[in-house]
Order: sequence, then structure tokens, then C-alpha cells
Amino acid sequence: MTASATGGLMASLRVVGHVAVHVFKESVRDRILYNLVIFAVVLIIASYLMGQMTAGQDVKIIKDLGLAATSLFGLFIAVFLGIGLVSKEVQRRSIYSLLAKPVTRLQFVLGKYAGLVLTLAVNLAVMIAAHYAVLGVMSWMESPEFRAGWEAPATDPAMLKAFFLIFVQLMLITAVALFFSTFTSAALSAALTIGLYVVGHFNADLRNFEAVVDSPAAAALARGFYYALPNLAPFDVKTAVVHAQPVPWGYMALTTAYGVAYVGALLLASIVIFSRRDFK
Repeated sequence: MTASATGGLMASLRVVGHVAVHVFKESVRDRILYNLVIFAVVLIIASYLMGQMTAGQDVKIIKDLGLAATSLFGLFIAVFLGIGLVSKEVQRRSIYSLLAKPVTRLQFVLGKYAGLVLTLAVNLAVMIAAHYAVLGVMSWMESPEFRAGWEAPATDPAMLKAFFLIFVQLMLITAVALFFSTFTSAALSAALTIGLYVVGHFNADLRNFEAVVDSPAAAALARGFYYALPNLAPFDVKTAVVHAQPVPWGYMALTTAYGVAYVGALLLASIVIFSRRDFK
């Protein structure tokens, strides 16, 4: 790569970084975002009280509820901020002033996506810290004899694998929301993104759809959807880590690679669609 090409790439990355920082600052000022994070943290803490209702199983309940709360409220953040990444700029007509600056549409889309991913990472870090704090307090309060009966320590580092795959899944959902926001309204983008999230967790059922229908055409269509739509089930390893079952690093690598590849395809499609839109 020549010096001029390297300089151009660095300049482009700086522009993407500036857009990402702007998105991050705008997102953290959003009251909805604060409400979601606070509610998720409260739910994680409340899971400790709920866990006390089931003697001997409380640590599993707290782990399960904490992971589920992180996934659920991370989804809300990804959807409700992701759908407005482009549509909000169009509605406020600020897209004209932004694109009038030395910012290409590719840099605009990548910067918007990077800013929201940064927002997700910070908020997930807060929820993970709250989750481990609750479990740490619980472990400190229990006797060594009681802790000896647990399948895994309360603050088991293996839970970080589940949190990481939740983050990769949310990166994918953010890319889906951004993709839909490039050509639809905010309301329709939210509906389509949430619908795709639900379908993605039952995507494996589409592969065996011919077992429940007699129509070859319907079975072929279902199989086509199986290969085209994102399969989100592999990102859910909450049950495994809660019950101290191993999650191999090879599985982590393959699942992450799948998520990153799908994100790349969605971002490419978003850039192509957004580049062809006429805002005049």
C-alpha cells in the first residue's frame, strides 16, 4: 500500500471515528437509554431477592436472570437506538448538513454503526459489573459449606463467554436495525428488527419444515429462509454457563466469526442502499 493510500485510509478512519464519537455522545444523553440501563441493573439486583425464595438454587436463578436481563435490555438499546441512526437524521433534515460536510455516505454509515456498538459495549459493561457485584455479595454472605454445594463459583469467569456472545448477537441486531433504517420508517424498522430477532431464535425449525407440511414449495421456501436469515440460537449459551457446562473456545470462535460475517454483509448492503438514496 502506497503512502498516499495509507494516508487516505487513516483520514477516512478518523472521519468514521468522529461520527462514532458524536453518535455515542448523543446516545448517552438519551433518557430512554438511561432508563433501560437503570431498569436492567435494578432487575439484576432484584434477582438476588427472587433467588432467596428457592433454597439451594438461588445462585443459578440469579445468574440466569442476570444474563437474561442483560440480553433483553441490550436488545431494547440496540433496536430503539439503531432504528433512528439514519431515519432520525432524515426526519430532522440534518442529513443534508451532514452530507454537505466532507463525510462520504460510507463513512456516515460505518460511523453511525461504530458509535452504537460503542454505546452497547459501555452499557453492557455496566450491567455485567452489576451482575458480578450481586453475585460477589452473595458469595461473601454465604458460608464455605454452602458455597461448596454450588456447581460453579458465584462469580464464575465462564459467564463472560455468555456475555461476550450476547454482545456479538447485539452487534448483529444493531446491523439489522441499521439496515432497515436505511430504507424504511423507524416504526417499521423496529417491527422488522424485533420480528427477525424472534425468528432468528427459532431458525433451526425452518430447516425441518418439510416434516410438518405437505407442500414441497413451502418446504423449499422455509429452507431458503433458514439459510438467508440469521441464526441467533448459537449465541445463547446462558443455560450452559449457568449449569457449569463447558463452552469450547472453538465454538466461541466459530459463532463469533459467523456473527461478524453476517454483520459485514448487512453493513455492505446498508452502504449500498444508503448510497443510492436521493435526499433532494
